[in-house]
Amino acid sequence: AGADALKYWGAVDLYVGGNEHAVGHLLYSRMWTKVLFDLGLLHFDEPFRKLLNQGMIQGQSYFVPSVATATEDGIRFYLHSAEADTDVELQPSRLKNGHHFVDTKDRLTQAKYAEYLAEQGMYEDEVEDNMANAVWEPQTTEEGELYVQCKMEVEKMSKSKYNVVNPDDVVAEYGADTFRMYEMFLGPVEMSKPWDTKGIEGVYRFLKKMTRLYYHEDGTIAINDDAPTSAEWRILHQTIKKIGADIESFSFNTAVSRFMITVNELTECHCRKRAILEPLAILIAPFAPHLAECLWQDMGCAGSVTAAVFPVFEERYLVENSKKYPIAINGKPRAEMEFALDADEAWIKAEVLANETVAKWLDGTAPKKFIYVKGKMINVVV
Repeated sequence: AGADALKYWGAVDLYVGGNEHAVGHLLYSRMWTKVLFDLGLLHFDEPFRKLLNQGMIQGQSYFVPSVATATEDGIRFYLHSAEADTDVELQPSRLKNGHHFVDTKDRLTQAKYAEYLAEQGMYEDEVEDNMANAVWEPQTTEEGELYVQCKMEVEKMSKSKYNVVNPDDVVAEYGADTFRMYEMFLGPVEMSKPWDTKGIEGVYRFLKKMTRLYYHEDGTIAINDDAPTSAEWRILHQTIKKIGADIESFSFNTAVSRFMITVNELTECHCRKRAILEPLAILIAPFAPHLAECLWQDMGCAGSVTAAVFPVFEERYLVENSKKYPIAINGKPRAEMEFALDADEAWIKAEVLANETVAKWLDGTAPKKFIYVKGKMINVVV
């Protein structure tokens, strides 16, 4: 590369890599960078300005208490019980692809064990023979099926450990955006965390709930050009501020949490406003690009959402200009009313006394005292 190009590009801004591979890569790249620097060919002696080692996604392994018995046709595993031959050496049997066969309580039933044997390539008569010789604990599920309690351990995902989750299977069932967002939602990016397929349902439901903001039940787009309320502006700009900061700090898990809060709040507001939902689609595009692009196109926006300008946070929308006051009768909260922070006390008093709940407690009589603490509370003494 030419000297001008090297000065323009400089060192790599961010290196992202896993612990297992990063050491070798870093040693190699640092060595050559320092060699080239010593030769006067580079103006920097470190290849990366910032390093981020992402944590490992771990797998759940399942073990079945079993005994191994030598037979004419090889080694066969039998589920262990007190009735099993005590002379046989006990050892745990690793359940291949175990998460497909155990229930939510880590139990392997007879029916699932038969499925498991068949998936391992046994013929039907071999499965029947193996099932007939298996010894089951005298315990049953709520449905009356015999089962054995498995042991679950969190380990590194590895084909040899039979605990690998195939991303293609997850994408086929839930979509790539759900898969992508769930990985971010598992925890801080630098921490190792176990994959739990059962937990992905929450992210899947969230994305469906977000979609319902944009569409009618018949699938037609529901966006309108009405002016947003101050509450809706506040929700949007709280989200812009939080998502922007979380992206900068690689706090993707808390960003996903903020999206969930935002969708819940906008759903409560029955928000269908273009001024709110267009920026929201841009915000979520780095997290759920396929959904964001669909929303963007269906709203009739120009170009691609990936080329849209990232929303800019404005502090003025977060300034509170009203307050929800608890309305107490003789010190006990009975109602809630919202007033502008600069509202006149006399006007507030008139509105409170005209409130249906307050009027019921007054029962036609004048209040003995009206206590108004600006920005905090209102108490009517009867």
